[in-house]
Amino acid sequence: MAYKVITTCPVCSETLKITKLQCTHCHTTIENEFELSKIASLSKEQLQFVEVFLACRGSIKEVEKELGISYPTVRGKLTDIISALGYEQKKKNEVDEKKIVTMLENGEITADEAIKLLKDE
Repeated sequence: MAYKVITTCPVCSETLKITKLQCTHCHTTIENEFELSKIASLSKEQLQFVEVFLACRGSIKEVEKELGISYPTVRGKLTDIISALGYEQKKKNEVDEKKIVTMLENGEITADEAIKLLKDE
């Protein structure tokens, strides 16, 4: 029975290295330091999501239908996977657009200031 490769040490939580490969047919053994892809560190659930996402050719609407989950849930799962793979998320404009419009309507800021805030300058 084959087990999923673990990628972190159960004792100290550091990254594990693969150091031995063996052929199950002829029992040839190769020892060295081998690297796993980043995808190997994903959980079973995350890997299943990636498979569905790829089968749907990246269409979030198709993933929604296939898994029976909402658009925000699909986006959240994608964000979690991107983070788990070690990629930085582009920071979304943290300014609330409605708040900027309200401030502009109330004369608290100028149109130029509103544009700068919306462009996150």
